[in-house]
Amino acid sequence: MESLNGINNHSSLPSTHKKPDLSAASRDRFLEGITVLLSRWHGLQMAVQNQWGGLDSFQKSQQLAADVFSWFIQSKAHRVEDLEYLLHESMLLSLNTEIEDGSIEEVAEQLMIMHEEYLHGNHQTNQILDVVEE
Repeated sequence: MESLNGINNHSSLPSTHKKPDLSAASRDRFLEGITVLLSRWHGLQMAVQNQWGGLDSFQKSQQLAADVFSWFIQSKAHRVEDLEYLLHESMLLSLNTEIEDGSIEEVAEQLMIMHEEYLHGNHQTNQILDVVEE
């Protein structure tokens, strides 16, 4: 997903082994990272800018970030396929947008990578996102 944040893709991610929880201090920063990553997703931003989900498309995009965050916090078994399904369904049902360019898979993979980093106290992805943000 070079186009979103310049981070290299990782082809295989652990998906179902038991993982430690995010610390309370990391949760806010993780939600911020999710929000920034989604704000750089071209398909989502097109849906928001063109209000394909209605006048509250921006709020729906913010709700998507909150839903992704909740999925990571509440679920113990994180499978990238489940995250892809969540993104696809949200885009389709909330924002009237069918994404077929492969970006759902890229975004899901980057979110999984970011989550793994946070579980291990590594905030590298957010630091890169912060630099790109400036």
